[in-house]
Amino acid sequence: MNPFTIVTILPWVFPVPLLYYYVCLTPLQSWILNNKSLELSCIIEHILFTYTLLSYEKITGHLRNPNKYSLSNLPLPENHIPMEPTEYHWSYQLFSLILPLTDLAIRLGLSLRVIMRKRQYSVTLAWLIVILLVPFFGAVVYLLFGENRVGDKRARLTTARLEHYHQWLQSLKEQSASNLAKSCNLMRPIHTQADNLIGIPALAGNTLEIIEEPEAIMRSIIKDIDGARSTCHLQFYIWHNGGTADEVTAAVIRAHKRGITCRILVDSIGSKQFLRSNTVKELRSHGIKVVESLPAGFFKALFVRIDIRNHRKFVIIDGEIAYTGSQNLVDPRFFKQDENVGEWVDIMLRIQGPVVEPIAGTFIGDWLIDADSDRISLSSLTSNIDRVREFADIRPQPVKGTIPVQLVPSGPDFVPEAIHNLLLTTIYGARKKITLTTPYFVPDESLLTALVSSAQRGVNVSIIVPEYIDSKLVHYASRSRYEYLTEHGVHVKLFTGGLLHSKTITVDDEFSLLGSVNLDMRSFWLNFEATLFIYDKNFTKELHQVQLGYEKASNPVDMSTLADRSFFERFLENLSLLIGPLL
Repeated sequence: MNPFTIVTILPWVFPVPLLYYYVCLTPLQSWILNNKSLELSCIIEHILFTYTLLSYEKITGHLRNPNKYSLSNLPLPENHIPMEPTEYHWSYQLFSLILPLTDLAIRLGLSLRVIMRKRQYSVTLAWLIVILLVPFFGAVVYLLFGENRVGDKRARLTTARLEHYHQWLQSLKEQSASNLAKSCNLMRPIHTQADNLIGIPALAGNTLEIIEEPEAIMRSIIKDIDGARSTCHLQFYIWHNGGTADEVTAAVIRAHKRGITCRILVDSIGSKQFLRSNTVKELRSHGIKVVESLPAGFFKALFVRIDIRNHRKFVIIDGEIAYTGSQNLVDPRFFKQDENVGEWVDIMLRIQGPVVEPIAGTFIGDWLIDADSDRISLSSLTSNIDRVREFADIRPQPVKGTIPVQLVPSGPDFVPEAIHNLLLTTIYGARKKITLTTPYFVPDESLLTALVSSAQRGVNVSIIVPEYIDSKLVHYASRSRYEYLTEHGVHVKLFTGGLLHSKTITVDDEFSLLGSVNLDMRSFWLNFEATLFIYDKNFTKELHQVQLGYEKASNPVDMSTLADRSFFERFLENLSLLIGPLL
């Protein structure tokens, strides 16, 4: 059996539709035509259309009509002088032997690599589907997005930061809310698990103010910036010009002119338009540092995974006041108005008290990795923590209230499984009711099982998601789960008042979570996120009232509507579900 016979058999052993090869080679064929190499172009076309039949005949040992594969039968132009049937062009062997063999080697090699990485089986399976079913392009997609590569330089800086981070965390232990577990049995395992995973204990003595309206959120931030005495730190996934966002920019410039140190950290992809705008030029012209977090670009994609994003939302004023939640630095009236999903609906907390210190510390940790600071060298971080505290206004805060709060930062470089594991504990710990709101709902099997198991135990499980979102792929992947969840007692409700972007969880009117984490695999494993675990009954009841407001503007999933979905819609849902672990 010659090598050509072996290669032609491979697609049947390891099937790949002929269409894929046609898609891969058509651009090359067009280039050849443009360069007037008609003969080579026709040979490639001939190979594409006869490849499958020739493979079959080689397998069966029959070549019933060898003349039909003769190059003399190619559809050449009338004025073209064809080659003799025995004159095989070099490209025939090139594309019929080397191309499939290379494709097979790449797919087998990457498949082995995916299997050996021991990730969640759903993630492993999804990547195997991409690699095995999409020749060449599937390999490219995996190399770009399949592994959590943050780059050698960032890895070194992260290692240096973590050494300092752990040293600083030890000082927080003295402020821990030691009597936390007395009020609720659920709090003890959650707090212990979070402390063991992250090292940040719950800190008592905080005040939390819920702010729902976008206008009110922006006005409050502006007021605090105008009252700043030393530092203004702002970190957002998206900073989008227009409306009240421009007023925040103006407030930052005013603060800088008063001698306030202002630092702005925004995500490279989320704030792409902002980073290219005249607003950034204006801010930098005043001497304000605007830093691009996790820089992305074509060249960067060759060395780092560019879809790992910094999704945190922080504002820290003087190290004393902090904001966090789901709101980006955008005015919903000017943001994504062409998506037909309505205005984005968010929530933020204004925070005072001891928990502001770990929020400020998390911000400066990100800042010192992405900013080439000329005032602090990373070599000094582990030896002079006081210098960093002074540099960034990081210091213990006095008691301002009664609420114990635990900050849980998460990301691929710092306990990547933390938030996922804590959410599982939270869901399984519910005894009466649990309400979750999220814009992007693509749970893995473990979260799906936890939600269904809680409903089967008699827990009132409610999930509120927007009826329309800005991602068709996520929309279909989410909807594929609605029928299963509803059939097993989970209440799924579709918010009709816009794109519900709030990420909140309340449990038994005892305990709550609020932050930047969506209920999807991207937030759990890829993005840098921040979540507040809030151990207070009164606050949880207040947050639940906000959730009830969302619920009043929502409609339950209609089972009859789901049943009437067309075959094509079901196909799209199931197809999206296959790659759901990668969303």
